[in-house]
Amino acid sequence: MALMVVRVKKWKVKTVRNGRNQEGYSDPTASIAISQVKKEETATDRRVYDLMKVLKYIIRLSGFELTERIRLKDTRTGKEYR
Repeated sequence: MALMVVRVKKWKVKTVRNGRNQEGYSDPTASIAISQVKKEETATDRRVYDLMKVLKYIIRLSGFELTERIRLKDTRTGKEYR
């Protein structure tokens, strides 16, 4: 059972559960939009994870030690990763 939350307005949150809205009616548009956003976020998070692993490997292989956090910023979305 998948639970998805969509922010409609600041004070009102619409919940989409298994493709249905709060009243129990089918809401395929919201479900499709939410699943697409989740896919994109998952793909981006995976890219960041893989990049971090490669960077850390190169640092260790070169005989260096990482002393501080690596901060990355997605140029397309502006989201920062640490």
